[in-house]
Amino acid sequence: MSGIEQLALADLVRETRQRLQLSQVKFATKLGVSFQSVNRWENGRTKPLPVALKQIEHLLQHMGETGKDLLLKYFPE
Repeated sequence: MSGIEQLALADLVRETRQRLQLSQVKFATKLGVSFQSVNRWENGRTKPLPVALKQIEHLLQHMGETGKDLLLKYFPE
């Protein structure tokens, strides 16, 4: 994965979390991962595993209009 893609994933995680109005700890709990994982994702040090990305996609789908632009940008069909 290129650095640009890694930064795009960091933005996706941060934007999704902020739109849900959740702290990193609460977002991590919702995804079933550690706070450290979310922190590393948002800082671009690591990327979410495919299963976590699927969960984020699912969250965006349930956000309706609020998450629609992120869905189209990061999960085009």
